[in-house]
Amino acid sequence: MTASPDYAIDLSAYCERIGYAGGHDPSLATLQALHFAHATHVPFENIDVILKRPIRLDLPSLEDKLVKQRRGGYCFEQNLLFAHVLQRLGFAVDLLQARVRFNAQRVLPRTHLCLAVTIEGQPWLTDLGFGSRGLMQPMPVVEGEHRQHGWSYALAREGAHWVLRALVGEVWHDLYVFDLQPQLPVDFEPPNHYVSTHPESRFVQTLTVQRVSPAERLVLRNTELTTTTPTGETKQTIDSHAELLELLASRFDLPLPGDARLWP
Repeated sequence: MTASPDYAIDLSAYCERIGYAGGHDPSLATLQALHFAHATHVPFENIDVILKRPIRLDLPSLEDKLVKQRRGGYCFEQNLLFAHVLQRLGFAVDLLQARVRFNAQRVLPRTHLCLAVTIEGQPWLTDLGFGSRGLMQPMPVVEGEHRQHGWSYALAREGAHWVLRALVGEVWHDLYVFDLQPQLPVDFEPPNHYVSTHPESRFVQTLTVQRVSPAERLVLRNTELTTTTPTGETKQTIDSHAELLELLASRFDLPLPGDARLWP
């Protein structure tokens, strides 16, 4: 990934947005701390898709939405913004394209963006855009199981590809499959258009807001909120538009104007 010659992200504003006060050296410790801070402060959400607003992937638009407006976003927004931050700090970052398998009833197109950050010759899978099943910390791209704050993940080889898996209950589920072939930002314009406009896209059909922490994972789909911990889950039904807006503000830190009509 090459840096934008015409625009530089405001690192101070970004770090304030994610509550980060650590170092800026391009080290593994910095990558891990930044990834955790971003994952736990910036929710995964598709509100603009539901409101039929365009999803813009240029850096000024990403910074305005996720940093200045304190909104969230989905994989293209979250990971492209993070890639710009990491590159500004001196990290070696590649954009990767992945095919989602989790909850897929058929073979899906490659519509997921994740990152590979290479440190001392070792690529680390870095992904802030997979919602409640996503990573809170980067993972080294090597085969084996990795435990993160009570949640279990694994990477497995599949020919020339890698498969990211998560332990859900007592069953391992494939999340997505990817390879380490670097992509360009322009390569994600078609899948971004597809997932934000195609009538069969799950993001067009369903309001989705998700947030992770070491203790719990929150998933709002339309009017149902699911709270998952390492030991179980609870569900809550939202009964009104006012309750929905209050929930977004209090549980997801997403204050929205009252005219944002999200109610079914």
